Formats: sequence, C-alpha cells, structure tokens
Amino acid sequence: MTNAGEAALPEAHPDPAGRRPRVSIGLPVYNGARFVAQAIESILGQTFTDFELVISDNASTDQTPQICERYAASDPRVRYSRNAKNIGGANNTNLTFRLSRGEYFRWAAHDDVCDKALLESCVDVLDRNPDVVLCYPDIVQIDENGNRLPQQSPPADSGTTPFSRFRFLSSRRHACEAVYGLMRASVLRRIELIGNFTDADRVLLCEIGFHGALHRIPRALFYKRRHTGNQYKDWRGRMAWYRPELAETGSLTFPFWSQYHAYFRAVHRAPMSISEKAMCDLWLMGPWLARFGRGMAMDVVVAAQMLARSKDARKKKYGDVDGWA
Repeated sequence: MTNAGEAALPEAHPDPAGRRPRVSIGLPVYNGARFVAQAIESILGQTFTDFELVISDNASTDQTPQICERYAASDPRVRYSRNAKNIGGANNTNLTFRLSRGEYFRWAAHDDVCDKALLESCVDVLDRNPDVVLCYPDIVQIDENGNRLPQQSPPADSGTTPFSRFRFLSSRRHACEAVYGLMRASVLRRIELIGNFTDADRVLLCEIGFHGALHRIPRALFYKRRHTGNQYKDWRGRMAWYRPELAETGSLTFPFWSQYHAYFRAVHRAPMSISEKAMCDLWLMGPWLARFGRGMAMDVVVAAQMLARSKDARKKKYGDVDGWA
C-alpha cells in the first residue's frame, strides 16, 4: 500500500529459480560508508542462513556503493540496488520491503550490529507462536566505537489486547527499537508501512500490534549505535530526512498532526471489534491529546514562524542538516 504523497515504488522481482527465502532483511542506506560493512558482516554471520539481504542505496555520494557491490558480488544472498536520486528515508526503507520475498521480514540500519543468534532466535519464536506478529530481542545501545552506553532502550510492551498494545505503543515510553524486530511479511503487506513524517515508526508499530502480539526475547541480541549522524534535535527539521524535496520547496510541515491523523487511519483499518476501535479513538481524543497536544500546537507556531520567512530562508533552514541533526 502506498502512503499519501509517496511515489510509486517497484515491486519485488521473482527469483527465476522459484526460490523463496524464509527471511528477508531490508537494509536502506544513505552515505553509510563508515559503518555499513560492519552491519552487513553481522548479518551475513547469522547462524540462521536461509535469508536474503536487500540493500537499497538512496543515491549515496560516498563509498557506500563500492562497499555494497563488493558484498553483492561475493554472496548470492545479497541483493543491491541504487536509487537514481534520494527518494526520502522512509520511502527508501519501504522500498526494501517491497523488493523482498521472504515469509518473515526484518529492517536493518546501516550503522547497527546484530548478534549472530538474532535471526535464529526470532524465527524460532514466530514458527512456534502463530499469534505473534513481531519478535525482537533486548537491545543494547552502543556508541560510534562499539562501546556500550549507560542508557538502554526500554522494551515495547506487547499487551494482551489490540487496545492495550495501542495505548502503550502510541506513548513515548519506548524508543521504537522493536521496529528492528522480525515480522510476518503477510502483516506488513496489509498495512501502510512507514509514513513520511517524524516518528512514523511509532505508528507502524501500533498498526502491527493491531494484528497480533509483540514478543520480546529477554536476551541482548541487537546493538543499536548512537552517534551524531543518526540523532536529531527538532521534529520539524527531521522532516527533511523523510522529504528531501523540502530543501528545494521550503514547504511547511506538521509532523505531530501527520502522526495524529495516521493513528486514526490505522485504527479504522485494523481488523478489530467496534468496541476496541472506539476505545482507541477515545484514547487519541483524550489522554493522548492531553499529553502530546502541545506538540501539535508547536507545529502551528513553528509553521507561522517559517511562513514569516522568505522561501529561500525556509529552503536554507531545511537544507541545514547539521542544524537539524
């Protein structure tokens, strides 16, 4: 399913031999030369080997293409493609799924590291538990040199009902790292994937949770790297990662409003009872709005401030990647 405002993306090409891997891993990358080799090595070193690694290069300008092409030439499980231009971070991330063929799917970031037992452990859970739609391990945060950081990612609580999962997953009490878990591809094909607005992965997790349970493996098998290149200070500025054309158009953005509307769309698409949908709606119009309505108000304030500037000034602001980072 294509998100509003998202360009049509190509679908997967069938394997001429008719082979379908059990697992597909989608690795979107843009100028990731510093870390991408380590990320790929940790994936290729998995104890579970029946997988494909789909790499989509978002028109990188560093050595990323050469690094990825080297792995694609040496391992038939690696499929590498390169976009002619930067199509936006979320669109490129979604593209890796659309090009995949596996029964199960996992996204990988170009700067993270996986324990060799990650896939094997997650596949085992999904194989044995048909009610589980996403499985993820405990997550350890590391710095740019691979050193463990003192702060760690809180787990994304599964909950026992669609509403209880939605209530927790739509909060900010977790860091959305479960989005790097192993998922049933059949579920991802039924939902909207990642939207073109900041914190869209939180909406994605909520919609996945409408289809079944999330399962946490209480074992550290995933290492999430924190460095200056993947952190940001401002939600509205982060929109330029999703929509690189903002540096050319200077258009106004409303990330909190976009997320709010996306929650309602997800609720009313979900395969759940009318009463569960009503509870989700009431949560959004009451407690959620009371807690996060300030962000929606700030969207309007910042839009007014941006509108007071010239178009060239707005374009420069969105193009100032270091300022937004």
